[in-house]
Amino acid sequence: MRVLLVEDDPMIGDAIQGALKDASYAADWVKDGQTALTTMACQHYDLVLLDLGLPGKDGLEVLTSIRARDNPIPLLIISARDGLDDRLCGLDGGADDYVLKPFDMAELLARMRAVLRRKGGSAAPVLGNGTVSLDPATKEASVDGGPSVQLSNREFSLLQALLIRPGAILSRRELEDRIYGWGEEVESNAVEFLIHALRRKLGSEIIKNVRGVGWMVSKNA
Repeated sequence: MRVLLVEDDPMIGDAIQGALKDASYAADWVKDGQTALTTMACQHYDLVLLDLGLPGKDGLEVLTSIRARDNPIPLLIISARDGLDDRLCGLDGGADDYVLKPFDMAELLARMRAVLRRKGGSAAPVLGNGTVSLDPATKEASVDGGPSVQLSNREFSLLQALLIRPGAILSRRELEDRIYGWGEEVESNAVEFLIHALRRKLGSEIIKNVRGVGWMVSKNA
């Protein structure tokens, strides 16, 4: 899952980006509002973390621009502005949550998971298609209610991308986009290697190959 972090403070940005990568997110980091909008115009993201006190274009202006384009992307404001008016402006302006700095990274990750569930139309904390279940909090998967299996960060990211849209075929490029952030080297057979590892752990029929197109998991299996 790919996240855009918009944060101008180098220490905070570096810490959040590192924690996101440790939590299996492909995390890209920009430091001003205009770059955020330009980046979103040419790259797909699953979620945005937006600071308010940005140079040039303020975070609230960025939020307004995103929602004015009818972009429903999940968006969390992360800000030290703790005034009621700021929080109301952010939430009423279209943010899905408002997280005050300083925050514990575990709480931010939990809030991200909650927002993604709501946007996906599910209240359940576990992703699934009727056969495979995946817990984003623990990165454990199970098949038909059987024993849970621990996944690596990238195995989790790939299976999560497929289970968010069961029945949809995702190409190699689409899967790579959700697994790797800017500057991360992508081996030519990385997707095949991860799918092989997942099939070994969960069963050969769990992820289906559509020759020449991509991969999928069955819908409502």
